[in-house]
Amino acid sequence: MALMGVGRGRMAGARRGLGARARATRGFAGWKPPPEREREQGLHERVRRRKGKGRKGERDGRGRASGESLNAGKARPLRGDAEPHIKEVKARGEAGETEKERARRVVDAFVRFTRPHTMMGTAISVTSVSLLALRNSADIGGAFVASVVIALVAALAMNISIVGLNQVYDVDIDKVNKPYLPLASGEFSEGTGKAIVLGTALFSLAIGVASGSLPLMLTLVASLLLGIFYSADLPLLRWKRFPVLAAMCILAVRAVIVQLGFFNHVRSALTLHVGSVVKDRFEWASSLGLVFGTGFMVLFSVAIALFKDLPDIVGDEKAGIKTLSVVLGRDFVFRACNALLMAAYASAVAVGLFCTNVWWSKAITVGAHSILGLALVRRSRDVDLSSSDSLYSFYMFIWKLFYAEYLLLPFIR
Repeated sequence: MALMGVGRGRMAGARRGLGARARATRGFAGWKPPPEREREQGLHERVRRRKGKGRKGERDGRGRASGESLNAGKARPLRGDAEPHIKEVKARGEAGETEKERARRVVDAFVRFTRPHTMMGTAISVTSVSLLALRNSADIGGAFVASVVIALVAALAMNISIVGLNQVYDVDIDKVNKPYLPLASGEFSEGTGKAIVLGTALFSLAIGVASGSLPLMLTLVASLLLGIFYSADLPLLRWKRFPVLAAMCILAVRAVIVQLGFFNHVRSALTLHVGSVVKDRFEWASSLGLVFGTGFMVLFSVAIALFKDLPDIVGDEKAGIKTLSVVLGRDFVFRACNALLMAAYASAVAVGLFCTNVWWSKAITVGAHSILGLALVRRSRDVDLSSSDSLYSFYMFIWKLFYAEYLLLPFIR
């Protein structure tokens, strides 16, 4: 979190206060600044840093900061606002921070630990698939709302556990590729990371058991197991080292398990509670939207699985991880991912034209996917393959398309 702003009036008052205390104590041998002055000096230093002034911001004749090495410009820059954020965290630690500032810093670090773009993807996908399970307006009621809330809480907790597990085993790699993550930056210790991973996994599984929903429990367990297979550095595991296995893990979770598991979790909640009759078992169900969504997300998930390694090629090469981006090169993988995404949008337009039976569903399916496909083509032309930041920005754009698809999925009937 950014440091709180300080007004000029408050600064002037602080300076006058410092002068007064200095005059009052002048002449005493061995005098040292009181704690109040030390805190104010730290405050002045933080303000100078933010304004680019003072010792930390002074520039020599060549435009370098004082104390900056000649090779400093060769270091790989952190993405986005990561570098100033980490500097602010260190500055707060050096100057002393209030309890409120410390709490904000911890919350901010935890949010980064959860990988917000994956949390948003999970929340949108679970909600969308749950809406897809509705057969008609009569299904909207207490049982539906309760099943969705249970699924969301359990899925988000499991998401934190899975992405956290990957960070625990990828600390050295993330110091190169993602130094803004709390384990890589040192804001969280390894023990803290492991505690969060274990706690969220147990919490998610406890919700699954308490719900009594077999589809939900199977979905949570399968997702956790694949997350362990993908990240854990154990014998026969850490499948992320192998491009095909890595893609299969992501594809299985995002394209198949999420669709089938949460759809049937909600559908079972609706069919097991019909009026005053409670059935003793559920039947696996399907629909046009579910079949289409699964097929579409297969293509999309493969593209995401391949593209996510493009911005991280430097760290992966140093760690000896042979991703397709490392083996085949950025250009080939970039073009292959774009081809998969365009194939997904072309198939969506075809489904809208020939498979949907309702006019409004046909119009939304064809129109929206045509617009998104054109947006993809236009955005891909602006990507600089030599820039990790440009590739990462496009990767985040793909996630936005991923979110948009789940918003459209309930309209495919």
